[in-house]
Amino acid sequence: MMNSINKTARMAGLFYFIYVIASIIADLFGHFVFADASTTVNHIITHESLFRTGVVISLFSYVFFLLAAWYLYALLKPVNDTLALLFLLLNLGGFAIIVYSHLNLFSSLTLLSGVDYLKVFQPDQLQAQATLFINLYKTGSTIAQIPFGIWLLPLGYLVFKSGFLPKILGIFLIADFCGEMILIIQHFLLPGCEVISYPCWVIGFIAEVSLTLWLLIKGVKDQKPALADGHK
Repeated sequence: MMNSINKTARMAGLFYFIYVIASIIADLFGHFVFADASTTVNHIITHESLFRTGVVISLFSYVFFLLAAWYLYALLKPVNDTLALLFLLLNLGGFAIIVYSHLNLFSSLTLLSGVDYLKVFQPDQLQAQATLFINLYKTGSTIAQIPFGIWLLPLGYLVFKSGFLPKILGIFLIADFCGEMILIIQHFLLPGCEVISYPCWVIGFIAEVSLTLWLLIKGVKDQKPALADGHK
């Protein structure tokens, strides 16, 4: 039974790790996450194939993220099945929003692709529209962080209560939840104050990479999970 639990933990860690690496590669190729819209537009014009590859990698990275959530659900369901189902559904909600938001990237790509039916527009008009779509993608990805951020709260709680994962990982994840909420508020209410979000990025990196590496390398402790009150 422990072998089965460890296998589940390592599968969760593996898919989470693939998601993290694929996300980094996607932005290196596409320049659409940690870059302003004008930079992305110029990148599409000069390196269309790289941008296209980055967007496709990004889409599949979120599939791996969803698979990681599924294995975390299987791992933590014995602790509290209701909360485990909650964080799985939250992850699925974020997945749906972020995948839909990628349509804006493909729209900007189409606008700048030079197809004949768009020649009725001036190049600067097409670039302006592409910039709009890229900014819509960024807005959609921020909205996706609402369920993606909230899922960290039940996930962190279950990791903390599990008894087979270090409590510090649960604390990191709950801190990451707080950071994600600050990021969202800053983006929509204080868009000119990006400096507020910098510590939140650091906390998120530490929390999620720590969980990923622990699951992938260490697995779980050889003991039964601490059961939540009133749950199987």
